[in-house]
Amino acid sequence: MLTHDLDFSAILAATQGEKPSVVQIRADDVSPDVIGLQVIAALRQMELDLEEGALLTVDPNHTRLRLLPLRQKE
Repeated sequence: MLTHDLDFSAILAATQGEKPSVVQIRADDVSPDVIGLQVIAALRQMELDLEEGALLTVDPNHTRLRLLPLRQKE
């Protein structure tokens, strides 16, 4: 799932879901001309993790991957 909405990651955290993978874009301008190449590069780089279940966050400054299920830090 590709989204700009933070609700999907919150649902994954609350349910400790293992799928679907979510790619969350956190940018003011989400137009393909601005962030598209960065999203494509992240998808290619993280493809195997996304197939298994992951939350991928892409913003203009960095990309972060968390494997599912999301767990609270102890």
